[in-house]
Amino acid sequence: MTDQYQKYEKNYSEKSFWQKIKGTVHKLGGKFLEETLMLYYTLLSPETPLHVKAIIIGALGYFISPIDVIPDVLPLVGYVDDAAVIAATVKTVTKTVVKHCKIEEFKEKARQKIKELLG
Repeated sequence: MTDQYQKYEKNYSEKSFWQKIKGTVHKLGGKFLEETLMLYYTLLSPETPLHVKAIIIGALGYFISPIDVIPDVLPLVGYVDDAAVIAATVKTVTKTVVKHCKIEEFKEKARQKIKELLG
């Protein structure tokens, strides 16, 4: 999975991540937003192995990238590919990281952040 996302790593920065989240928070479904933020908090954890962080950075870079399989500007379908990438990454990360980190803690942080973002 890492090889697939390597070209998107250059799109990731914390600033661009939060710009994308804040610009799309009302367009994204709750589960998709929660999973995206959960990956972000997993990335920040010092307990997350480096190879897992590389996968997460690639996936978040894909989410941020304006150039992907289905352009984000298309109504209703623009985030389908992003959601698929995030879901696949969550599945991979939770299998790998569950021994190293507290996934439920990251999910709860994501839920709290969503409440904050939505007011």
